[in-house]
Amino acid sequence: MTTPVGDWTRAIDRHDPVALDVTVGRLVVVAAHPDDETLAAAGYLRAVHAAGGRVEVVVATDGEAAFPDAGPAERAALGRARRAELDAALRELGLEPAVTWLGLPDSALADHEPELVEALRPLLLDADACLAPWTGDPHPDHAAAGRAAERAAPAGVHRVAYPIWARPRRRPDDPALPWDRALVHRLDADARAAKAAALAAFATQLAPAPDGGPPILPPDVLAHFAGDELFFAVPRTDGAPVSRFAELYAADPDPWGTRSRWYEERKRAVVAACLPRRRYAHAAEPGCGTGELTRMLAGRAGTLTASDFTPAAVAATRAANPGLDVREAALPSAAALPDGIDLAVLSEVLYYLAPADVAATADRLARALVPGGDLVLVHWRGRAPEAPQAAAEVHRRFRADPRFDPLVEHVDEDFLLDVLRRR
Repeated sequence: MTTPVGDWTRAIDRHDPVALDVTVGRLVVVAAHPDDETLAAAGYLRAVHAAGGRVEVVVATDGEAAFPDAGPAERAALGRARRAELDAALRELGLEPAVTWLGLPDSALADHEPELVEALRPLLLDADACLAPWTGDPHPDHAAAGRAAERAAPAGVHRVAYPIWARPRRRPDDPALPWDRALVHRLDADARAAKAAALAAFATQLAPAPDGGPPILPPDVLAHFAGDELFFAVPRTDGAPVSRFAELYAADPDPWGTRSRWYEERKRAVVAACLPRRRYAHAAEPGCGTGELTRMLAGRAGTLTASDFTPAAVAATRAANPGLDVREAALPSAAALPDGIDLAVLSEVLYYLAPADVAATADRLARALVPGGDLVLVHWRGRAPEAPQAAAEVHRRFRADPRFDPLVEHVDEDFLLDVLRRR
């Protein structure tokens, strides 16, 4: 039985997901079958292309097993037809076909998952973002394609999942759905018309089955894909690798624009204004980066211990702050958070840690900060591709920690800032 479309429409409105950023760069879209990408993300692909991004589609199978009773010749013909249909659908969206066909067996993708991972690795190397099926989707090929894409994508690639059969076959209140990571792409009238034209290209999926049975995509299923498109952010499950930060600093000595961007300048000013005390005896700043915030903190503390786990960042902070104690250390170590500090400032660092390391850092802060000492957390509200958690998750975890009392909570469109006091 198909879930009513209205149930999903109301759920999306109720959860009000943030908009999925339109990638201006190289977007690689992984699909298990030709039409998955069009059903779930045609409007988004069209928007990326219109914004100047490059859209590349990788299709794991030809979808030749859509009708299980078909013989070998019929399956081969269906596979050829579905390839042609995808090319036509992409043209309806205004995209020139840029499709890589992997030709793996349809309806058996899980058995070929290692092969799929190896095929995807080189295709995702220089991508800015990757769309792939949601690993919780009820079709086993979709789930396998999603798992393979997650394993193949390098740390610097934004990973986003799209549900397909989950929409017509599951209810939106299913607890397996990660609504806390939901994203949406809204479709205007032109986008809806273009998507409808693209879906109409998949004639083999819209016509009755060869044995006279219902089509693969009957009208009640298609209705689920006519409206706004739903996605889920896919965070890393482990901490950001040190090698990723080494790559960033090798490409640019100031990879986040800390010396030039207004966001960074404004954030430092807000941090300075939110410090409850004029002076601190001993402050610590793990994840000091290029040392721009370090300079302000050094003027507010008798002693400042700055640290970073990336050698290039340590060198940059030392150059920007001659004579300062700058250490190569990673959270949650005591070298980064020494005992007896009365201020700790963690800026743009916690969401890069694995959840277990965030918990260990909270324990270390509770030991290192003297009673009455202040903890400042400040993080960008977006989701970095290397980060296993978002700012909201990290800040919520610390605000709920009974060892700290909240003093300041600042929320704006760019970043979150919390000041907590050690009990």
